[in-house]
Amino acid sequence: MARFGLLWKLRQIVLIAMLPHTASELNGIHASRHDFEGARDWMAAICGPHGLQVQRPRKIQFNHSGTVLRAMASTLGYVEYGTDVTVSVSDAAPLNCYSLSLPLSGEQELSARGQLWRSDQDKGLIVSPHEAQDLAISGNCRKLIVSIPRQALQNVLESLLRRPVDAPIAFQPGMDAASGEQAAWWRMVKFFAGEMDRSGGWLNHQLMAADLEQTLLKGLLLAQPHNYSDALAEAMRPAVPHYLQRAQQFIHEHGRDDIALEDIEQAAGVSRYKLFEAFREHFGQPPMAYLKRYRLEAVRRDLLADRSTGSISAIAMGWGFSHLGRFSGEYKALFGETPTETLKRSVARPA
Repeated sequence: MARFGLLWKLRQIVLIAMLPHTASELNGIHASRHDFEGARDWMAAICGPHGLQVQRPRKIQFNHSGTVLRAMASTLGYVEYGTDVTVSVSDAAPLNCYSLSLPLSGEQELSARGQLWRSDQDKGLIVSPHEAQDLAISGNCRKLIVSIPRQALQNVLESLLRRPVDAPIAFQPGMDAASGEQAAWWRMVKFFAGEMDRSGGWLNHQLMAADLEQTLLKGLLLAQPHNYSDALAEAMRPAVPHYLQRAQQFIHEHGRDDIALEDIEQAAGVSRYKLFEAFREHFGQPPMAYLKRYRLEAVRRDLLADRSTGSISAIAMGWGFSHLGRFSGEYKALFGETPTETLKRSVARPA
């Protein structure tokens, strides 16, 4: 971890040195190269060491232009090689950045995790720094590219989770750029990159850099599936208020009793409107629907534990279901099988 932190700091120093020294402008990196080594070395400064294979080195017409965001040294820009090339990432040539790209023309194809991921104007790609992969880029491909330092993205994720992470962030390689949350992220990148290309404007101001970068990194972590997506969704979920916890506890303790909405309302100690609002926000259903589901789940647990063929009516009535026909229909709607079918499976299963 210390090694990656040092590499990240060194990369920040190198990239920021490329920038103009005026306080109001952030854009200013540009390179045109017509040699294999020059193109490879320039992109190595942007996203880290990597392999570059070119069938016709003399055909290279490499161009890269973009913006370095000063806060964490992420870069936004455009790149093209002018001829077919393959970028390779391996243990011998590891990136230090997540490289995200979306063709504006032409196409590319990523070979990773035993699969091929095709990329064009409607489909972006993520090349991760810790995985072996090959990215084949067509000669007519001009693409939008975002390079995010590994350590910077990890820092943002840890701030959202409010805890350290113990494994690299592993994104799904393909990104939908035509619809959904990923497409919204790419539209934001296009807007930022286009505005930063223009002279002047508030987006180019140094005071905006940190906020823009935080927005890009947080947006990526929230939009694109990865190995911490579930943990992130849990961490972002609003905390359950104390009055809702009281209502929930009351339901769990008195689920067998004949309780009404007024009883739950009194246990929570808040107005009915506030109680309904909280139940819908945190549990997706009103209080009495939550009570019914809790009772149905309790019946199911008892059926699976009891294994007695004559116990369905007694268990259901013990949990407050007086109308057995309605109970059976509600049970099947929730679990996809009747109480009798649940019990038969339970009895057939070895103890």
